[in-house]
Amino acid sequence: MSDPTSTSAGDISLRQILADGVDFAQAAGKTARTYFRQHNAVEFKEDESPVTVIDQRIEQELKTAISAKYPLDGIFGEESGVDGGLDGNLWVIDPIDGTRSFISGNPLFGMLLSYVQNGAPVAGLISMPMLDEIYCGAVGQDATCNGAPISVSNQRSIDDCTLYINEGEKLIAEHPERLSRLLMAGKTRRFGYDCYPHALLAAGHIDAVVDYDLKPYDYLALSAVITAAGGIMTDWQGKPLDLNSGGAVVAAATPELHHSLLALLKE
Repeated sequence: MSDPTSTSAGDISLRQILADGVDFAQAAGKTARTYFRQHNAVEFKEDESPVTVIDQRIEQELKTAISAKYPLDGIFGEESGVDGGLDGNLWVIDPIDGTRSFISGNPLFGMLLSYVQNGAPVAGLISMPMLDEIYCGAVGQDATCNGAPISVSNQRSIDDCTLYINEGEKLIAEHPERLSRLLMAGKTRRFGYDCYPHALLAAGHIDAVVDYDLKPYDYLALSAVITAAGGIMTDWQGKPLDLNSGGAVVAAATPELHHSLLALLKE
């Protein structure tokens, strides 16, 4: 019988992909910690998102490490684009998820790494360098944090859930009615940013996250980890996430809670 966690590329299993991913993430975390709160120079891209030389350095370090071990795989980095092709086996990198947090001294930035086959995420990591936490998940495997199993909560009720709402200022500007409905939901609500609320969902500390204006390198790793932890993450129409998805996403611990949130997010 074949290993259900084997990749279509051959003998490399998703278990090995995650093990190597953890090694890559640990090395990237050392670089991030070295330059954190060091008043690094910041530039702004055309979309007004910030980038530092540290983003670029970490991404290049990751690309070098990945290509050395997986020379036939494509690599898609936020800062430098695609090496190889987007079809087939692809590593997707967000070197610093939360550059605004990083440059303002907030330790809740992360590093995201996902492994994609034919456009769909099959493995992912959420690394939190300043917290010394690495969350992992893959198809056919349990999700973990630093090697210990994690799982989502069993919360089914939207009235009793703990809900994080990311990118609140964008939502109030572009979707004020949806945001108003979200602010009436749940027993506890918190505004947040970046990847850490999604890691908290995967680990069962909170129950749901609504996020907005994400790119593939932002959501693919999150989707892999949350799904492996037993949760659900889709776009606002309930469609599975892949390389071509839009940037409006919703994640929840249970199908019931996810369904309720989709209803709130309808036009």
